[in-house]
Amino acid sequence: MPPQRLITHLRHVDLAVPDYQTQLDFYTNAWGLKAEHSDSGLTFLAAEGSPEQYVVRLRESGDKRIDLISFGAKDSADVDTLAGQLAADGVQLVSEPGTLHTPGGGYGFRFFDNEGRTVEISAHVGVREHRAIEEGESIPVRLSHVVINSPDPEGTQAFYEKHLGFALSDTLMHPRMGNMMFFMRINPWHHSLAIARGPHPSLHHASFEMRGIDEYMRGTGRLLRAGVEKIWGPGRHLAGNNTFTYFLDPSGNTMEYTTELDVLDEDAWHPHVYDFTQPEVSDQWGTANAMNEFLAAKSFNDPDKGLFVAPPV
Repeated sequence: MPPQRLITHLRHVDLAVPDYQTQLDFYTNAWGLKAEHSDSGLTFLAAEGSPEQYVVRLRESGDKRIDLISFGAKDSADVDTLAGQLAADGVQLVSEPGTLHTPGGGYGFRFFDNEGRTVEISAHVGVREHRAIEEGESIPVRLSHVVINSPDPEGTQAFYEKHLGFALSDTLMHPRMGNMMFFMRINPWHHSLAIARGPHPSLHHASFEMRGIDEYMRGTGRLLRAGVEKIWGPGRHLAGNNTFTYFLDPSGNTMEYTTELDVLDEDAWHPHVYDFTQPEVSDQWGTANAMNEFLAAKSFNDPDKGLFVAPPV
């Protein structure tokens, strides 16, 4: 049986960027998200197919950072229980459980993870009016997963397992460099969070689920025609069995279009260790451009300037 969990799913990833207007134009006019609840230097971006109020929040800032990663909980009792457990374990809370003043409201709190990222847990957030994405419509359905870079991925994996109930789905390894990426789940989706070995804490990438293969390919092609820089893809990973095409946003954050991420039978699942020097591990289809150290370095991203500094909103 999966471990007892007090969080249920990934809600949104909040980013601070210096080039706010350029980023806003990218996410709305190129990437396919919808701007809602905008304020001066702050925009909440929704995925048309998702019940979440927003999947990305953009905030104008002189510092490039992850403002926070947000996860959902079942109810306020679970929020309170988790906050109490974290505090008892010595985890630094940024805010005590209380009413949220973001779109949809709700009840939640924030804390710093082991490397100083701000994490939010919330319940009772209002459901957004959303719709079924139509055949051929090449816009994101939902936020699929977030991948973070960590110079101590084993320690970060242990933190999320111990304190938040994440389970390991699969690991990518390199014969000389050791374990390089840990895929972590909080529900039957193969991963909602993954932890990559990197030189510093930062965002590795955020991934957005498309309606299906056709819509995924149409979206990939649309961005290519628009001149958005592609890093890697299109292809299909072995771990998670999902498709991938990675692009750079104007701030240098890596963003992914994906579809068909595995949904696991958690009672029967046993984690694999995959050697990603084997070509079929990175790309089962063999259609993506070859991954090399120069491409990989693009997803190292800039060092996160928000560690152990709570976002102002």
